[in-house]
Amino acid sequence: MSILVSKETRLIVQGLGKTGRFHADRSIAYGTNVVAAVHPSRAGKTEIFEGDIDESGVPDRAGTYRVEVPIFRTVEAAVAASQANATVVFVPPAGAADAIMEAAAASVPLIVAITEGVPVADMVEAKRYLGDKPVRLVGPNCPGVITPQECRIGIMPGYIHQSGRIGVISRSGTLTYEAVYQLTRLGLGQTTAVGIGGDPVNGTNFVDVLEMFNDDPATEGVIMIGEIGGTAEEDAAVFVAEQMRKPVAGFIAGTTAPPGRRMGHAGAIISGGKGTAAAKIDAMHDAGIALAPTPSDMGSAMLEALG
Repeated sequence: MSILVSKETRLIVQGLGKTGRFHADRSIAYGTNVVAAVHPSRAGKTEIFEGDIDESGVPDRAGTYRVEVPIFRTVEAAVAASQANATVVFVPPAGAADAIMEAAAASVPLIVAITEGVPVADMVEAKRYLGDKPVRLVGPNCPGVITPQECRIGIMPGYIHQSGRIGVISRSGTLTYEAVYQLTRLGLGQTTAVGIGGDPVNGTNFVDVLEMFNDDPATEGVIMIGEIGGTAEEDAAVFVAEQMRKPVAGFIAGTTAPPGRRMGHAGAIISGGKGTAAAKIDAMHDAGIALAPTPSDMGSAMLEALG
């Protein structure tokens, strides 16, 4: 099994600019079922994707692919025509929150927002709009979600992933890739890798994903990669200590970051004495999480946690 995405995922692409088209193509090559796109000025047209199949996605697939993806004016129309159950947002920052809300209004169960630089005020409005709607937002400013050899949504490099038994959660895109690469090199494949993004206002947090991995019978261990800023990692440590039934490894980036200065992600800032790497590391240590002292030790920490 896996969480969030699988072979049954039917994906819409919101935003077919240069980046959106490139990564939609890579997802199709990986084996993802992209069923529609949304681009108001190109509605009624068809986007053709073709090239060589990415055999790291589904090893028994080989050769080439040619997929015709219809373009719609609205998410509602795309869902009605395609029965899509997921969407990926590549819309530029100024319109990304509106795209998220449009997908929520159309009741798309999974919304993965890749866009970086979405204004915080816009995301506050979008988060309020999502409210209790039966949808899940991952991101924004995230690398996406991938279930190896089944479905890729976002920008993760498919070839480093291997199907297996470890769940991956991360606020950092590049550290997600590093952790996955180390796990794969050690023979520890992944059930699903989830990049939750590093913005201060996002949709899905560490605890949300830990709960899903906790309930997934195929996941036997989890690695979570955090960073300075906010209290998400401390909240996750409480969940691990009180409810997690599976071994957890972790790493916190930003141990040398100066207080009050933004480091990388908008959410990676220490203020008011909160959100320090030391506080997060202490909380995770107290929860029994196997901690990697450096990024190069993440795979080894997972092995340690598995015993």
